[in-house]
Amino acid sequence: MNSGDLVELDGSVLEGGGQLLRIAVALSALLTKPIAIDHIRANRTPPGLKYQHAAGLRLAAEICSARLDGCDTSSSSIVFRPSTKPQLSRSYLADPGTAGSIALMLQLSLPCLLFSPARVPPSELVLRGGTNASQAPQIDYTQHVFLPFIRKHFGLQPTLTISKRGYYPKGGGEVHVSVPPVRGPLPSITLTERGAVKAIFGRSYVAGLPKSLAESMRTAAVKVLAESGIEVKRITIEAVREKPSDAVGSGSGIVLWAETEGGCVIAGSALGRKGTDPARVGREAARELASNLAHGGCVDEYMQDQMIIFLALAEGKSTVKTGPLTLHTRTAIWVAEQLSDAKFHVEESENGAIIECEGVGYTPTSLDEAPNNVNATNT
Repeated sequence: MNSGDLVELDGSVLEGGGQLLRIAVALSALLTKPIAIDHIRANRTPPGLKYQHAAGLRLAAEICSARLDGCDTSSSSIVFRPSTKPQLSRSYLADPGTAGSIALMLQLSLPCLLFSPARVPPSELVLRGGTNASQAPQIDYTQHVFLPFIRKHFGLQPTLTISKRGYYPKGGGEVHVSVPPVRGPLPSITLTERGAVKAIFGRSYVAGLPKSLAESMRTAAVKVLAESGIEVKRITIEAVREKPSDAVGSGSGIVLWAETEGGCVIAGSALGRKGTDPARVGREAARELASNLAHGGCVDEYMQDQMIIFLALAEGKSTVKTGPLTLHTRTAIWVAEQLSDAKFHVEESENGAIIECEGVGYTPTSLDEAPNNVNATNT
């Protein structure tokens, strides 16, 4: 693809999955910057777009009236040309027709709707698919970790309501998200002192299965957390059996999150699998949480890469202490630096990293007032 006005990205870089696509398209929509991406999800089997990626792309294209080429399942190349700034105060629907992750579709669409030069009513998203899918954040993580994080640190106020849970392979879940925009720019953040764990909360759930499985996951998780040094009185995990009217299909899992004295929220989770002892699932989630707590970082491995786009858009220098840098995070940083003038510096140590970012201070009129803020770079 050789068009001078396009920023061309190689989708096989670093992690080489769908995350590169989501961040690139969100920034393209916000900055009204046309992009071309080749080798999409080259490091996945099979490569190319899945139904959820195509649905997310069509949603983003609708938001900013983009011309979208190559948006077919299995496609390995797309061109995305926004023609307007994101159109706010409207209702949007995305439905891949599968159990594709609702949380991942939200990762792409939410940043597009966050900014407005004037006070306007919220935008409304209806996202359908899988609420608790493999290889993606569970919607409970979005609800209890991600949204509180951007609310506390960036002053953003999206609200999320789960209307129906949907599980593999049927999907059928439905989530409503209301997104009131802000004028911007987002504030920079400094998160370097996590503090001690104040409390651990969690949700152990089943749908279409006996509640005893949820209770087994909870019991096993509490035991592992207690063995890691957490006082049992600080742990509150609800065990839930979804009503048949509230879920499509059957599934199970557990999501845990720890709140710290420094205002951080750290999580761990696991999905149930057919033929797997539910106690094992509970232990997996608790061990993941304990591991994320052990490294001393202020965000867990999932928030580590999800925060990058917000740091890039914020005004001034942000500093965040994390655990070991993930490939997803390296990829997110690479994309942000390709599409904006945000500058990242990472200092890695044996147990973790310090991520510093000089953000662009994005406001919805910054493209016109200061075009140097959004020039592509070649880092």
